[in-house]
Amino acid sequence: MHRCKLASASAALLTTVLLAGCGQDQEAGGMAGVNHGTATGSPSASRTSVNAGDEMFVTMMIPHHEQAIEMADLILGKQGIDQRVVTLAQQIKAAQAPEIETMRGWLTEWGVGGVDASDHGGHGGGMLSDRDMAALNAATGVEASRLFLTGMIGHHNGAIEMAETAVDDGRDPEVLKLAGQVITGQRAEAATMRTILDSL
Repeated sequence: MHRCKLASASAALLTTVLLAGCGQDQEAGGMAGVNHGTATGSPSASRTSVNAGDEMFVTMMIPHHEQAIEMADLILGKQGIDQRVVTLAQQIKAAQAPEIETMRGWLTEWGVGGVDASDHGGHGGGMLSDRDMAALNAATGVEASRLFLTGMIGHHNGAIEMAETAVDDGRDPEVLKLAGQVITGQRAEAATMRTILDSL
């Protein structure tokens, strides 16, 4: 995943931050319910510890979150969807959209190039294929609910694996904080989705 390029970007960030020496701290807030906490605020200029593991997690998680929101939008645009599924889709969208903005802010601060929102297939992590997304788009009623839940459970499991890797390989406190929120929150959401799926 271009670890050399990421490491170079980390080194450039370290130099820039040491010269700048100013900034604001980032805070992360939690959301009630099964969805995970949402990181908000401005990146901190004191974050000189960013490494390749941090950058890899963020650049992979942005398109991962974007596809989750796309899935949520598809299910929210349908009629006859179980209300529990609707509520879950709304929670996923509300949690992950602000996290995308936070992570994009980090990349800007770190001097890392933008992430192509359409580049889903190459990121793994439980991402749905174009065929899977087309099937979800075409489905209705209970079938749509089942496809959404099945796809999102795999999607969440992939995100958890990515976050666990970030905890092992990353170093930046704010990135590690977000990764921890993803692990805790998405495990809870996946358990909820399995319960709903079993009842459909």
